[in-house]
Amino acid sequence: WEQRKLGDIAKIVGGGTPSTKNSQYWNGNINWYSPTEIGKNAFVNESKKKITKAGLQHSSAKLLPKNKTILFTSRANIGDLAIMTSDGATNQGFQSWVIDQLKIDIYFLYSLGNILKNQAIKLAYGSTFLEISNKNVKNLQLKIPNIQEQKKIGSLFKIIDELLTLQERKYEELKL
Repeated sequence: WEQRKLGDIAKIVGGGTPSTKNSQYWNGNINWYSPTEIGKNAFVNESKKKITKAGLQHSSAKLLPKNKTILFTSRANIGDLAIMTSDGATNQGFQSWVIDQLKIDIYFLYSLGNILKNQAIKLAYGSTFLEISNKNVKNLQLKIPNIQEQKKIGSLFKIIDELLTLQERKYEELKL
């Protein structure tokens, strides 16, 4: 396995918020995530709030591609993760990872989330709430095998996570 920096295998992208005073920027059809929506599920498909194309163009938010982006919270509750399965944008509480699929398997990288979260918390700063910068996220260290091995490991972790989710649902139904 090879030691790499996260910034070498993924583009790290911050988010932004369109002006809430301009109604033309809101209630559009572009997903726009906030950190409170992340961390409960491995995948996210739809955000609570939506922005318009004008809102995207008049803010520092960027459109992130589906199935290539891991949302990573960078403020307050640092290190919550989710894989986006539809295109979307985020507010400034994120330093999201847009992967190069030739270098990294998305579910393999998602599975390393706790390792990267622990590093991020150690590098966080701030007095009101903790935050990690784009530069520090790029420098997070991880060890990765070749892409074929990543895909096998990622597939295994995905199956395990799906089984755990299924068991949790069954447990909740039984409790009811």
